[in-house]
Amino acid sequence: MSTSDQYIYQSGFGNHFSSEALPGALPVGQNTPQVCPYGLYAEQLSGTAFTVARSSNQRTWFYRIRPSAMHRPFEPYNKESHNMVGTFDTRTTEPTPTQIRWLPFDIPSTEHVDFIDGLHTIGGAGDAALKSGLAVHIYAATASMSKRAFSSSDGDLLIVPQQGRLDITTEFGPLLVAPNEIAVIQRGMRFSVALPDGPSRGYMLEVFESHFELPDLGPIGANGLANPRDFQTPTAKYEHTNDEWHIVNKYQGELFVAAQDHSPYDVVAWHGNYAPYKYDLANFAVINSVSFDHVDPSIFTVLTCKSAHPGTAVADFVIFPPRFEVQQHTFRPPYFHRNCMSEFMGLIRGEYEAKQGGFLPGGASLHSMMTPHGPDSQTVERATKRDLLPGRVADNTQSFMFES
Repeated sequence: MSTSDQYIYQSGFGNHFSSEALPGALPVGQNTPQVCPYGLYAEQLSGTAFTVARSSNQRTWFYRIRPSAMHRPFEPYNKESHNMVGTFDTRTTEPTPTQIRWLPFDIPSTEHVDFIDGLHTIGGAGDAALKSGLAVHIYAATASMSKRAFSSSDGDLLIVPQQGRLDITTEFGPLLVAPNEIAVIQRGMRFSVALPDGPSRGYMLEVFESHFELPDLGPIGANGLANPRDFQTPTAKYEHTNDEWHIVNKYQGELFVAAQDHSPYDVVAWHGNYAPYKYDLANFAVINSVSFDHVDPSIFTVLTCKSAHPGTAVADFVIFPPRFEVQQHTFRPPYFHRNCMSEFMGLIRGEYEAKQGGFLPGGASLHSMMTPHGPDSQTVERATKRDLLPGRVADNTQSFMFES
């Protein structure tokens, strides 16, 4: 599988970006001139309320061939063909404190299943209608999306490919996302997924409130963990077609579809700080204990979605990357734990250090709040008898956690 990426990106996290596919397509000095260059339409996409503090305000201006309002009415999507949940209570889900582990999720073998129809909700908490909580989904697809676009009005989507690259077309431009990379496509952004490597599988975290941001570094200082310069945002690329498209919108946990007679990817230029992005997990600057004991796994946080309670996240995206381990007089595998947060884990490749052989790429596990969990007996046996020499852990492995 080639991971060659020919697309052009802009670097940075949360920057105010500008991009145009035709020279002079961006208006100069204002957002909504009486007549936009090339006869384009100005359209704002707001990711926060108008009155949010300026430091947190997120929005983008599109300059597009046709307004996205040019579509026929939304109608319910065929409920029999989608497996998504937006409200998590005893009527829609089965709560359980028992530790759960899934084998690798099946990829359809004969069906023509694209990214939308390959989405399945695994679990979650809260209610999309109240903009509170989160959902964990997986996707397992065999076909590229054709003349269809998807967006979620419910929340931001953090996509983690496990098998196969995703060639994602967005209103902002294209993203090529390979396993060991992630993509974040935020609330309301339309996108389509092609599968250049054939049948594909992965994980998706959806947060119903707030947006993902970089964690605060505190005494670590200015550098470390996921550095802002390593995030990549697409550049403008448009198409001008008059064929029929279907826009599938996730709204309050249900799917709706609207037809329109033009491509949704007709944005010729855009500027703003509300945009999709991707990140290569290999660029994460790992920080760990170099004396004794463990630093808590929060030290491996790539992105966080903050809640209204300081220091507590709606969800954290945490990885366990290849690194050195040098702690002395220490039980080095992850410790036994009961947590006030719930932990959903997935494995992109390799073997997870605490459950070697029992946790497979493409599978998952869930440890709900206050449910005891920890390494398996074989791992404990090895860890308590080994010589504590400096060494490597998790080489050729990438596991991750959605923690909430």
